[in-house]
Amino acid sequence: MIIKNIQSKIFEIRNQKVMLDFDLAAMYEIETRVLNQAVKRNAERFPDDFMFQLTKTEFETLMSQIVISKTEKRGGTQKMPYAFTEQGVAMLSSVLKSKKAIQVNISIMRVFVAAKQMLLQHADLAKKIEEVEKKYNKQFSDVYEALNYLMDAKKAEEKIIKRKKIGYKV
Repeated sequence: MIIKNIQSKIFEIRNQKVMLDFDLAAMYEIETRVLNQAVKRNAERFPDDFMFQLTKTEFETLMSQIVISKTEKRGGTQKMPYAFTEQGVAMLSSVLKSKKAIQVNISIMRVFVAAKQMLLQHADLAKKIEEVEKKYNKQFSDVYEALNYLMDAKKAEEKIIKRKKIGYKV
């Protein structure tokens, strides 16, 4: 499984990273209805924080943000797709027991872990940048203040030079 292919199938919906049922079914090389039937037969394994069904608005918003072919839309979807969180995808491995499903789940879990690590690294980097900004903001503000003073002094000097002189001409 190509990591970029999996990453492109992870979306943020309801402030959660999720994968859609038809994308998962394509990766597992099964029909979406087969995946959903397996999930329904094991509904107790999929609480709301593992899986939820998209609303029509959520689905339309998602469709406008990404390019999904008509075959993926399933010819004008009558049922809204299900979204599986990381835990829901992990639970699929206990419901779908084929060798392909196991390999796909391993790949997906690796992508989720890599994504979390990237987020943590970015959070650390953002924190370090903020610390540096705090440290140097005072010094930079002093420099800006000095520059502004010099520029104002130069403007005042130019104003004095440009003013009309009065008195006798020599």
